[in-house]
Amino acid sequence: MARNFSMQKLYYSISEVSRIAELEQYVLRYWETEFEQLRPAKNHSGNRIYTNKDIKLILYIKKLLREEKYTIEGAKKLIKNYTAKEEAHESVKHQPVIQNISKSGSTAPGELSLFNNEKIHDSESDSKSKKDLEKDLVEVKSFLINLLNEIS
Repeated sequence: MARNFSMQKLYYSISEVSRIAELEQYVLRYWETEFEQLRPAKNHSGNRIYTNKDIKLILYIKKLLREEKYTIEGAKKLIKNYTAKEEAHESVKHQPVIQNISKSGSTAPGELSLFNNEKIHDSESDSKSKKDLEKDLVEVKSFLINLLNEIS
């Protein structure tokens, strides 16, 4: 079944998340007791409010448990690594895209190779340069998508 994520909200109710993840509400509540990383906030009425990050985590847990047949304990170990990666990704995502543009033409740490003015002379370097450029363009695309999501 195709999921429609076109309308993104800041917060979702448990019933909305239940429909999106195709899980019963009691399963979501149970997973909150098992996975410490899954702690949705509660509004002033005491109802759970899930973020897009929570939904992404729920879908990952579902994949581990239902598709990849991990036990809850096995999934917990993988989730710890997953959340560490997510936190590292979040900290990188909030840094400026263009940093430390070097006058010498070499790529500085954190600089996109797209802004590297060095000339490439051999085919091996050319292949590496294309891969670096591809990575940089994907990063720029991700940055722009996140920026558009924040604006809208």
